[in-house]
Amino acid sequence: MQDGSLRAYPLNGKDVSEDALKNFWYLNVHDNDYGQIRGICCSHDDGCLLTCGGDGNIFTFDMWSEEELPKELKVTIPPPRSGLEKEKATEDIKDPDAYTIEEYKQKEEHERKMKEAEEKKNKKREELSALRHEFAFLLQKNQELPKHMQLHREEFEMDRRILEELNRQKLQRIQLIQKKLAWEHEKQFIGLQKLQTQFQDFLEFALTVHAIQSNHQISTYSLLALSEKYAKDKKHGDNKWAVLKEKWTALKQAEQEEQVGIPREKTPVHRESVVFENETEKLRTPEVRKPTTRYIESKREKIRRIVEKYDALKAKIMKRRAEWHELYKSKPRENYENPKDAEEIKEAQETIGCYRLKTASDYVLTEHERMNTEKKMMQLASLEELIRKAKMDMNKEIVSLRDLKVSIIDEIKGLVKELKSIQASLDLSEHLPIPLIPQLHPDEVPEKKIEYNSDVLLKFKEEQEARAKLKEPLEGCPSSRAFRHVFFQTPPVGESDPMAQAEDASAEVTEEQKAFEMEKAEPTEMELEILKREKIKNLYLQKTLIKKINTLVINFDAELRLLRHKKLKMDVQMKSADLCCITCCEELLILKKLEIHENLLEEQTCALINEEEEIRSKLKSYLAQLEDRKSEIVMLQEREKALYASFQASLGENNEFADFLTDILKKEVGCVEKKEVGREADEENENEEEDDEKPDLKTDEENCGSEGVVFDDSVCPEGCNEDLLLNTIQLRQQRIGIEKALAEQKKVAADLEKEYNALAQKAKEVETSLDTTNRELEAFQWEKLQRLNELDVVVPLRLHQVQCLVDGEMPCDFSQTLVFTNQSLQYLQKRIVDLRNEKIIQTELHKKAREQHKQLLQDKKEMETEIQRLEERCNHLMMEKFGRLVDFEAVQAHSVNIPMEQMKVRIMEKEYEHFVELREWEERIVALQHQLTKLTRENTSKLHQLNRFCHEKHQLETELESLTTDLGRGLQGTPSSDIKETARLESRLKHMTRDVAFLKEEI
Repeated sequence: MQDGSLRAYPLNGKDVSEDALKNFWYLNVHDNDYGQIRGICCSHDDGCLLTCGGDGNIFTFDMWSEEELPKELKVTIPPPRSGLEKEKATEDIKDPDAYTIEEYKQKEEHERKMKEAEEKKNKKREELSALRHEFAFLLQKNQELPKHMQLHREEFEMDRRILEELNRQKLQRIQLIQKKLAWEHEKQFIGLQKLQTQFQDFLEFALTVHAIQSNHQISTYSLLALSEKYAKDKKHGDNKWAVLKEKWTALKQAEQEEQVGIPREKTPVHRESVVFENETEKLRTPEVRKPTTRYIESKREKIRRIVEKYDALKAKIMKRRAEWHELYKSKPRENYENPKDAEEIKEAQETIGCYRLKTASDYVLTEHERMNTEKKMMQLASLEELIRKAKMDMNKEIVSLRDLKVSIIDEIKGLVKELKSIQASLDLSEHLPIPLIPQLHPDEVPEKKIEYNSDVLLKFKEEQEARAKLKEPLEGCPSSRAFRHVFFQTPPVGESDPMAQAEDASAEVTEEQKAFEMEKAEPTEMELEILKREKIKNLYLQKTLIKKINTLVINFDAELRLLRHKKLKMDVQMKSADLCCITCCEELLILKKLEIHENLLEEQTCALINEEEEIRSKLKSYLAQLEDRKSEIVMLQEREKALYASFQASLGENNEFADFLTDILKKEVGCVEKKEVGREADEENENEEEDDEKPDLKTDEENCGSEGVVFDDSVCPEGCNEDLLLNTIQLRQQRIGIEKALAEQKKVAADLEKEYNALAQKAKEVETSLDTTNRELEAFQWEKLQRLNELDVVVPLRLHQVQCLVDGEMPCDFSQTLVFTNQSLQYLQKRIVDLRNEKIIQTELHKKAREQHKQLLQDKKEMETEIQRLEERCNHLMMEKFGRLVDFEAVQAHSVNIPMEQMKVRIMEKEYEHFVELREWEERIVALQHQLTKLTRENTSKLHQLNRFCHEKHQLETELESLTTDLGRGLQGTPSSDIKETARLESRLKHMTRDVAFLKEEI
């Protein structure tokens, strides 16, 4: 088969019917894809069958005879058991937690393996324990040896690399475990942070630091969170009134700038350099440039540099002119005064020697002194922030003092330990009392209340279980007992670490050995001397350490007392700050009550300022439109004057038809106005207006003609020039159009002027109302100040600060007194001296300025004289050299004629182009001449060949004639040969004739 299978059919005789082929044996032994059977044959005894396939395999099959075929074996079914119906059916296992047979077998196998592993572990543990005991015994024996015979601990290590390898493997396992637990650790850590953020971060602990040798103590401040409302107001504390004032001052400055015109000069843009650059780019080709092209480019580059130099020179001249203009513009007038200085002088003159109180009726509030709700809230927020910052700084100092105490306690512990080690080598009689180690009070570490460890958690669990036992029956919960048994059982003594036992044993052996040696050996004189020196040294160290401990304690107590004194001062400041906060809150309540009216006034002011801005912008636009209309009116009037001037020029002098033509020019003035009125009345029907336009014109002309002298402008009178009449009619139409446009422009200008005047009047009214509103606002601010001044303010004073005594006693009423701080009083006293010194300095400066002014005036006169002398000399030199005065700036700016240089370059380019073209034509002429010579030579050779052919023809003709003459003589003898020769000659003649004709055609 194709798939490598083999079929065997059992046949009886030669029966090869379809029924006989139904039964067969099917064997699939070769490869299904590549095992197609290539050959099949039987052995020589027909006992085996051999097959070979495409997969390279050969199989052998045994062929059985009919006798050897195995008989069919049938299965015998046993009979059913008797009494089966009487047996009880097995119950199904309904427990879901019960093991299946497979699970039970797996569990049993797992337990067996675990038991074997545990046995192996126990064997290993026993071996390790034996090795440890043996190693401990070796260490003990080593300690019992004399000191010079003892082995060091490092000598017991057979190979140090084994321990390093074990440590490395242990570290790798630890890192692997850490990596495996990293996610879980991070998860638990984030959960702990969340819990701490929710419960612990908002807690504030009152820390109290106690002195060591005294009862002094210092506590931290309890900090309150800042008000969110005040914080927001601090961020958004923009003052509306300040914004309005800024807009008002900006408007005033804009008006002042508009009054002063600033001339602007535009620098000319030179396009020649751009042109040259573009042309230079056109000449740039990838080919190798020829000398002429290079020369042209160099010339163009030279011109470009000249142009750039010219532009730079002109820019320099314009810059110098602008600088001179700015200098002359900034030059003050002779009687110029700085308005700011004048205002300050005026204010100083008005307020000199004036000490007005805020309660005075003529007291004027400045802009920065005005108070509103936003400013007060910002002030209150900043005050609270300053208080909080000061308290936080003090708390940090107290915490740092607590940390210093902790470090001192640790240091004292180390010193006490060192002191005990020193006293161990001294006699009891020489021992000095050891200072007590300071202890931290519970209120010095309040954060430990929320700290915990495993002991704290276990103790908490015990308390919870104890409480649960009181509530539950006496039986208790087995799970809790199991948990308590696991967590609270202590390891037995026998199971402790053998290494620790070995070390303890070795330590006891060494101590006993030392004591035995001390008892046994008797000290020598040298040893006694050494012991004496050691004793003196230890006594000195004992005193030094005790002194150092006492110094640390005394210094800490001194630091605490200093910080306590500083905190007491700060408490006074904080109390004053709290009183200021109370005053600010009371002022804020008053400002809140007056805020509505103040907002109304500010809104009115804002609305008036915005309205004034809009009106001013409209006034500017109307003014610009008026200027445009006026310029258009002036232009139309000039056109009308030019029209009349052209009419007078067309008339000429002594024209007899001047009156007639003038009447024609002015004829349609009234008629046009009537037509305009008629058209305005007939605007309702525009279509009829177009149809009736010509009749209206005729009637209007008739009406116009009936008013004055009757004349017809359609007919030219005798002697009048028709072109002059037509020109007059055209000028009349132009005049009518100009007058109509002029009337419209005047009407528009009048309307604009009316609107401008109305807006100007409105602007004055708005300005008046704005001034009124400002005065109302200032009065309201003064009233608000008076309301604020009525508040009582707490001022802490000491007795030595009170200087107001009446008859040597303190008055009962302080309403007529003035409160000054010491700093303010000292500043006022110092200011008097400073003002006297400043007056002396200003007087000296004034004298120096007057002297300098005189010197500058004298220098100015001298410089003017020198300038005039130099100008006269310069003019004289120019007249001698040039014969006239020359403007050197113009000469510098126009030193190069750029168009002429451009034309020169273009001429050179054209010459070069023509030269190239001529050279191309010359090359073409030379090529054509060579071609003509070649053709002439060919034609000459052909003519020579034609001449040769003609000679041959002539010879042949002569031969033919001679042959024809001889033909009659020898006709009888050789007729056939003559005929052949004649035919040959004729054919040759035809051929030569054809060649001659062909050569003639070619020639």
